[in-house]
Amino acid sequence: MSSLTVWKFNTADGAARALSKLEELQKQQLIQVLDAAVVSWPEGRKRPQTRQAVDTVAVGALGGVFWGMLFGLLFFAPLLGALVGATAGAISGRFTDYGINDDFIKDVQSKVTEGTSALFLLTGQVTLDKVEAAFAPEERGELIQSKLSAEQEAKLREDFGAEV
Repeated sequence: MSSLTVWKFNTADGAARALSKLEELQKQQLIQVLDAAVVSWPEGRKRPQTRQAVDTVAVGALGGVFWGMLFGLLFFAPLLGALVGATAGAISGRFTDYGINDDFIKDVQSKVTEGTSALFLLTGQVTLDKVEAAFAPEERGELIQSKLSAEQEAKLREDFGAEV
């Protein structure tokens, strides 16, 4: 079973630094990163910068469409107002199929703000105690988590999985 997690960091570059460390830990087989995306919101910017961090031809990768829709829903649709309200509502409803509900969306929107960053991870196996120990307390982010059931994971891969 996979987990979709979001880690919020109190600096604009914290998520990128954490992902680099996770890539090292993956080489040690302590974590399996199936897909990842980084949101960085530097001070003084109106909107965050987003990037998919894992090559979409990798096994387990969700593809840019998933991340684009999720980030649009989280960070850009609120800025566009009623014009896209119905579309955003339909997309939001679709994401509940994957365990991403309104509470999750509101939580992320309220916490990932200017001057912060977030790391969105789709992970498989994790040796939690060793991964946790690899991060100094000041490097750890705040966890916002949405676990995926086997059915939600299958649906997510069916709808958004990258071609392999």
